[in-house]
Amino acid sequence: MEKNFTSDYDFAANIVQIAFDELEQHHATRNYTGLITRYYRLVEADYGDPRAVKYPFMDSPLPTIGMVLTYLAWVLVIGPRYMRDRKPMQLRTTLIYYNAFQVLLSGYMFYEHLMAGWLNYYNLKCQPVDYSDGPMSRRMLNLCYIYYLSKLTEFADTVFFVLRKKKSQITWLHVYHHSLTPLETWVLVKFLAGGNATFPNILNNFVHVCMYFYYMMAAMGPQYSKFLWWKKYMTELQIAQFILCIIHTTRALLNTQCQFSKFISALLLLNASIFFCLFMNFYVQNYNKTAALLTKNTMVPQQQQQQPQQQSQPISNGVDNKKTQ
Repeated sequence: MEKNFTSDYDFAANIVQIAFDELEQHHATRNYTGLITRYYRLVEADYGDPRAVKYPFMDSPLPTIGMVLTYLAWVLVIGPRYMRDRKPMQLRTTLIYYNAFQVLLSGYMFYEHLMAGWLNYYNLKCQPVDYSDGPMSRRMLNLCYIYYLSKLTEFADTVFFVLRKKKSQITWLHVYHHSLTPLETWVLVKFLAGGNATFPNILNNFVHVCMYFYYMMAAMGPQYSKFLWWKKYMTELQIAQFILCIIHTTRALLNTQCQFSKFISALLLLNASIFFCLFMNFYVQNYNKTAALLTKNTMVPQQQQQQPQQQSQPISNGVDNKKTQ
């Protein structure tokens, strides 16, 4: 099966035309539920990957949307109410095993992304989606589905925050990221299992190996805190991830010979740009404040050192007096 959306507007124009045609037919009866269902079926028939039908949750986006809504309801309303009058749960052993699982899963997916295309025959400049039934295209399709499932397992990140009453960790960026990625990866499996669309995935897998390894060490106890000096660099690595995605999708958009959809490239560029701005804002708000606080703290001893020595004597005597009383 071949799908060639080479024009800047053909993919989007076809979908918009279908939408207007269906709206005109259904508006008279105001059967908007039927309109949405019919519209989805037409888009699926024209652009869906028939190989994806065999996977659970791939027949319709409704199960994934339902899981995202359930996640939001629990972490924003149900979970906080449940924990309101309860003590925070420790979950130390659970966190160690969960983060170790995510490290291994992300490492496996990173390896599979390399073996299924990016280390062998994928072109960094432009790589169309292979919709054939060959072994490598099947391998990439299976990988994309595992990647989709991994985003559902990451709901547990926020669930653990709620159970441990780590409210400060449940930021708008965190919830937005965990709500959007299952929907994005569903679209990936259903319509775009391979090619340029998987470039952000391989970067994300590498970042997650590092990130969940950091979380695993943090969960193992304070004795490992001396090894966790690289927290700031984790955020910088995430920002670098989105910069690379922006560069990659921009090149695909500007390449007139690229057989990958311009419409999808534009969406990937928009998504990477949004996350870049959000993570940059997080970085500036958190690490600029930290740097300012460290500067302030380091200036205090310097100011004390500049004071006359006779002023320091009463202070030490006062401390000594308190100890003896």
